[in-house]
Amino acid sequence: MIPTEFDYHAPESVDEALRLLAGAGDEAKLLAGGQSLLPVMRLRMAAPEVVIDLGRIEALRGVRDDGESIVIGAMTPHFEVVESALVHEHALVLSEAAATVADPQVRHRGTFGGALAHADPAGDMPAPVLALGGELVIQGPGGQRTVAAADFFEDYFTTALGEDEILTEIRIPKHTGWGGHYEKFTRVAQQWSIVAVAAAVRAEGGSITEARVALTNMGSVPIRATAVEQALAGTPADADSVRAAVAAVAEGTSPPSDINGDADYRRHLAAVLTRRAVLAASGA
Repeated sequence: MIPTEFDYHAPESVDEALRLLAGAGDEAKLLAGGQSLLPVMRLRMAAPEVVIDLGRIEALRGVRDDGESIVIGAMTPHFEVVESALVHEHALVLSEAAATVADPQVRHRGTFGGALAHADPAGDMPAPVLALGGELVIQGPGGQRTVAAADFFEDYFTTALGEDEILTEIRIPKHTGWGGHYEKFTRVAQQWSIVAVAAAVRAEGGSITEARVALTNMGSVPIRATAVEQALAGTPADADSVRAAVAAVAEGTSPPSDINGDADYRRHLAAVLTRRAVLAASGA
């Protein structure tokens, strides 16, 4: 099957893209890497009359140091996130998660911001951004605004991004010196996460001093495991201590039941994967 007919535009600035978006209204779709939009257009599950390709807007691409944060342009491909020395040094779990996205072809085409705006609960990029306390910068007709990751993801495939707005960049507070690990469980290679866990850990003298943990595909949005983070603080970085601290990580979650596993199976997986992720991030 092929997509329905549409008008195609490739603006070279955010302002030009916003004007096109305003002119087309709800008949338009923004094209980032196309890894989510193009398949549903081919299946005619989406039939926009206007497609606005953001690929020529160089200002939306790249990773830069901004003092206490690193800033990642929304159109930065996943492979650049993986290879960025800044990301590896200051947000290691983000680099690790990006390396698990699909296959090399998808990582070279798919974009960091596109994955966040798509907001698939099984997607790999939202949880590490949430764990690290990221902020998403949005531009629209009324100017620029910043939304915390905790407020950006609202429901299945639903975010705080308005139909007339564009996600321009993501600000990640530096976690320099922290370990990071993304533990992902799938049945076959390149599959969406059945369950995954993003963990960032600061460890000293064999103990965990601080931890940040977020869950993938354990609800309609990524979930920050704050109770587990508190339980981990001061815990020895050994298998038994970490296992006890993360045992209740699935409490209060609402994982799906589907062909890949029921909700109870996912709750069990969440505890196992969180233990592995935290131990790996702590260097144990």
